[in-house]
Amino acid sequence: MAVWRKLWCRNLLSVSLLLCVLLLTVDVNARPANMSAVKEKSPAGKDDNEILPPDHLNGVKMEMDGHLNKDFHQEVFLGKEIEEFEEDSEPRRNRKKLIEIFTKVDSNKDKSVSAKEMQRWIMEKTEEHFQEAMVENKNSFRGVDPDANGQVTWDEYRVKFLASKGFNEKEIAEKVKNNEDLKLDEETQEVLESLKDRWFQADNSPNDQLLNEQEFLSFLHPEHSKGMLKYMVKEIVRDLDQDGDKKLTLSEFISLPVGTVENQQAQDIDDDWVRERKKEFEDVIDSDRDSIVTMAELEEYMDPMNEHNALNEAKQMIAVADENQNHNLELDEILKYSEYFTGSKLMDYARNVHEEF
Repeated sequence: MAVWRKLWCRNLLSVSLLLCVLLLTVDVNARPANMSAVKEKSPAGKDDNEILPPDHLNGVKMEMDGHLNKDFHQEVFLGKEIEEFEEDSEPRRNRKKLIEIFTKVDSNKDKSVSAKEMQRWIMEKTEEHFQEAMVENKNSFRGVDPDANGQVTWDEYRVKFLASKGFNEKEIAEKVKNNEDLKLDEETQEVLESLKDRWFQADNSPNDQLLNEQEFLSFLHPEHSKGMLKYMVKEIVRDLDQDGDKKLTLSEFISLPVGTVENQQAQDIDDDWVRERKKEFEDVIDSDRDSIVTMAELEEYMDPMNEHNALNEAKQMIAVADENQNHNLELDEILKYSEYFTGSKLMDYARNVHEEF
């Protein structure tokens, strides 16, 4: 879907051609290796998703399924303003907003952004995502705490979860109360078992099988808890680890699931996916350069509030646009590489830059 949306926004294809592209995209998405690489994020705020852990975590480098977060750079650069930079928005307005952001990042007002300034900005924007998650969690917690006693039992949660999936809430609640068979389909049962495991992981000492609001936040957003971040890393390693040594080699990290390549577009996406993961493994995640990624290395890599990571990310972001090689970022450079920082390509980026600035 994301591939289809980008093609639509940038090229304004006719309706007939758009349908053809959509058919091609369906072929690409049919392969399990490509699902997260091209999937569109679930819209926030939907009632049936509010009580479910999100598939995507803003400001975290890796998705829950182990795929790289394609929008990470934009998320840590734009923070809560990321929604304002839509691909179909007016370029001049986006350019003005980007100039305003540049002036804020440039804290010493020397008309250039250093790695330290970018690091500080990344930490601030990550904190914005954290605050957003906390506000959303407060609303979600109210929805699963019917007696408003500040604690939620597993039974209360699973009743609400199944109700969000279309089951009759009163009937399910009665069956749960009487410990009756819920007669769930296999897929729903598997999801429920996975959620139950996650629920008990989020239950801090004393392990009473009740979650308070803070524990429920960790349940929905593992990046808010060191313990749940470890759990998330453990799950990712388990899914990618082929020899059971609880570590990841490069071949395991870049391995594609078995599938049939339907067309050249699918092959190109697979090739890009492998190339990006190889670079991330070698240049960033494998911090000691021993060609093995341990759980500790992956946990450090995924920790969104790690200041060392933020500094490395700042240096990488600057290097992408640093055409004059002075290790700083100037306004004309950030405007020229706007698509990398915002996901939105600005036309005539250099026009009247200095006058507007």
